[in-house]
Amino acid sequence: MSDAIKHECGLAFIRLRKPLAHYQQQHGSALYGLTKLYLLMEKQHNRGQDGAGVATIKLDPPPGTAFIDRERSTAKDAIQLIFGSIHRDIGAAIAAQPALAQDAEQLKHAAPYVGEVLLGHLRYATFGRDELENCHPRRRLSNWITRNLVVAGNFNMTNVDELFELLVSIGQVPKERSDTMTVLEKIGHYLDMENERLRAIHHQLGYSDRQITKIIEEKLDVKNILQQSAIDFDGGYALAGLIGHGDAFVLRDPAGIRPCYWYADDEVVVAASERPAIQTAFNLKAGQVVELDPGKALIVKKDGSYGTEQILEPLEKRACSFERIYFSRGSDADVYRERIALGRSVCPAILQEIDHDLENTVFSFIPNTAEVACYGMLKGMEDELDRVKERRILELGPSPDPARLRAILALRPRLEKVAVKDAKLRTFITNDNDRADLVAHVYDITYGTVRPGRDNLVVIDDSIVRGTTLQQSILKMLDRLEPRKIVVVSSAPQVRYPDGYGIDMAKMGDLAAFRAAISLLQETKQENIIDDVYDRCVNMVEKPITQQQNLVKDIYRPFTAEQVSQRIAEMLTPPGLKAAVSLVYQSIEGLHAACPGHTGDWYFTGDYPTPGGNRVVNRAFINWHQGKNVRAY
Repeated sequence: MSDAIKHECGLAFIRLRKPLAHYQQQHGSALYGLTKLYLLMEKQHNRGQDGAGVATIKLDPPPGTAFIDRERSTAKDAIQLIFGSIHRDIGAAIAAQPALAQDAEQLKHAAPYVGEVLLGHLRYATFGRDELENCHPRRRLSNWITRNLVVAGNFNMTNVDELFELLVSIGQVPKERSDTMTVLEKIGHYLDMENERLRAIHHQLGYSDRQITKIIEEKLDVKNILQQSAIDFDGGYALAGLIGHGDAFVLRDPAGIRPCYWYADDEVVVAASERPAIQTAFNLKAGQVVELDPGKALIVKKDGSYGTEQILEPLEKRACSFERIYFSRGSDADVYRERIALGRSVCPAILQEIDHDLENTVFSFIPNTAEVACYGMLKGMEDELDRVKERRILELGPSPDPARLRAILALRPRLEKVAVKDAKLRTFITNDNDRADLVAHVYDITYGTVRPGRDNLVVIDDSIVRGTTLQQSILKMLDRLEPRKIVVVSSAPQVRYPDGYGIDMAKMGDLAAFRAAISLLQETKQENIIDDVYDRCVNMVEKPITQQQNLVKDIYRPFTAEQVSQRIAEMLTPPGLKAAVSLVYQSIEGLHAACPGHTGDWYFTGDYPTPGGNRVVNRAFINWHQGKNVRAY
């Protein structure tokens, strides 16, 4: 409970379709694009707090002047630092030439970051150190304007090794083996080839090199570049690219794993990872913001024309359900409604755990991101109480006693704020015993909310992945309220398998459900299953990626979900706890009913949307069996 699950990443793209002078006249500032980019990034800051980056491109730059500007930071308040630095640079240019403040075109040439094409990125470091070089946007630079490339995205490729070898096979000597570098260089390679194709054609037609550069700017086939580049990608991605002369694109993976939304009018073309960010920044209704379809690219040409193109054949749509459970901001209308439904869905199981004793049960949530699911849970409990009230009123007969009737009508679920995170408490002590004691006090509890020895306490969270914070802190804290029973509820199902598409869940041994299943196999003398799965995984990972199957499902096959939940509760209950503890997980059926448009559930079911995911889970099991604490992709 309340374990921080990191997620990769947030994207913000803006293409201004009018000259900068238009925005100065209509909106009062030539920096309109930068202001909107800042809003898009701030409204998605939940998607990345390990770093951020901004890149801009100026259209039609005079030779000898910079036209690509970039600023990145790995600081905690990276967005503020980046835009503070940008505005200081622009302010310095205006201070040197005050007339620039009234002349948008001259400001564009004199100051950095004043451009028509803007790209922002927010990073969560699921892999790679928190170093500046790991922050997007990444650049591939050239003296030929149409060969410059800037890329940023919310993506993770499961077949980095194959992509790396493809680069080597075409003669490159890559400086690093990362998915970001391989994506950048693969797109860059086909960008070079497209440049060479157009140059060769127009050389034969008698055009000069300088004329050909302008022709390439007009005729560059971005769709073809992306089709050739992305054909070998295996992963989840929403990635954006800016080409030096002004063409730009946003590409989404063919299974729709990672989210991407866009909007366009006569002034702007905008894309972002979350719909409400665009709504807020541009004051739009939900229906005006469009989801980018799987396998498609939003392509914006230098002249401002735009459209969507099918780059890869769409697969079965498997949009990430964790986006709805946890990552996406709850200000999206659909996300809010779905989280309400997730909370309602777990009510029957909760009622069974508390023996339907609603009068002696307190409901709450930890952390704040579970608040909406808690509202849904409360709505479900209100429905149950309505049935109880109806039955009791009917039992009173035709002439009920008014006092007894009022007592029945007064029944309602008891919602309390039982825990508040102490943001000021830092567990800096390195001694294990002392540090463990501090961890147990990261949250403050609200004394008096639970009647000691009498009330059950039901606490809902978005998900229970590792269970570390639950074991070390939450349960001990809740036990100080002296409830009769603690029921911990997860609005997500059991996380049984690692993710390979951008969520920080890559190691089998970190997953509480996996540890529980292994414990049950050992207890029931079925260790042979563990060894058999390992042997088959070793053979499987050597096969081509297209032949990969998830063999780790056999680890869970002997047990019911309830048996696994019970064992997780036993494992995570710290010694000496006075209250009884049980866990309630969302069902797979409940998840699908609540989030029908986001069927990506591989971390719960093991049904991966791409072959690379199956290889990731098999590698993760091999690593666990061999005692290697490393990522599987």
